[in-house]
Amino acid sequence: MKALVYTGPRQIVYRDEPDPEPGPEEVVVKIEAVGICGSDMHAYFGHDERRPAPLILGHEACGQVLRGRHEGSRVVINPLVSCGSCDDCLGGRANLCREREIISMPPRQGAFAEFVSIPETNILPVPKSMDPAHAALTEPIATALHAVGVAERALWRPLGETRALVIGGGAVGLSAALVLASRGARDITVAETNPGRRQTVTASGSFQAIDPTSADAVEENAYGLIIDAVGGGVTRALASRAVKPGGVIVHIGLMDTKEGVDIRKITLQEVTFIGTYTYTMVDFRATISAISEGALGDLSWIERCSLSAGAEAFDNLEHGRSAASKIVLLP
Repeated sequence: MKALVYTGPRQIVYRDEPDPEPGPEEVVVKIEAVGICGSDMHAYFGHDERRPAPLILGHEACGQVLRGRHEGSRVVINPLVSCGSCDDCLGGRANLCREREIISMPPRQGAFAEFVSIPETNILPVPKSMDPAHAALTEPIATALHAVGVAERALWRPLGETRALVIGGGAVGLSAALVLASRGARDITVAETNPGRRQTVTASGSFQAIDPTSADAVEENAYGLIIDAVGGGVTRALASRAVKPGGVIVHIGLMDTKEGVDIRKITLQEVTFIGTYTYTMVDFRATISAISEGALGDLSWIERCSLSAGAEAFDNLEHGRSAASKIVLLP
């Protein structure tokens, strides 16, 4: 099969790779669309020791099942493989399973390829009419949907009465803004440094898009909810300044592990800081429904290109040449 293979820092090569060999209770999915995630970029830069070269990256995928009870069906892949038997799995929090694995991280190859193997329990059918590139957005949108659900449980006031700031206008950040809006939030600001992406954000919903590097762009002590979809020291510092007393910061991104949290303010102003990781299969089902029903808009904020041109897509993302919130590769 053809695959896009990470071979070293800033090196990604389109080449022949062995077809996947499914394990017990696994199926092979023929990939129709797969998105480039921020974690793929992190690995591409050589900043993720969990993803050593050579490795097929990619985990945001949609495709057709080649065999099994869903043979011929279009499905989305939940890339997070859990044990299924621990307390967290049985309690509905498989995303916290201590034995979890994820495709695009050894020992599992990723979905920047013509085919990928995955446990049959990790796939969910989607309507045949759904655009495969839109279906491939299920994974990042589910990440945002899960985070908003975590935030709602922590907030003291309803979303409709809460001023929200989303840091990052990529797929997860924009998805978080769209999910917030679909659940009644009316005052949503998205902080994004890329001017093209700011235009994409404002074209996607009734959001204010700001450049957080501009002086006084972000009000201090002004937001009851902040969703950090970047996760860097600088964005944690921004969230700490911008959150109002008694507010909630939800941390999704994993850009770096540097400092940034103002622990004194969090303590003295009773701010809730919550880490949130991926999603559950229930989140996946809810996301498929939201996409199918049009609850998150027309999803026109993607850019499509062929898998064979993946190296150019990575280079464009590195240098900010794409205004899209997500680039989706098509094998």
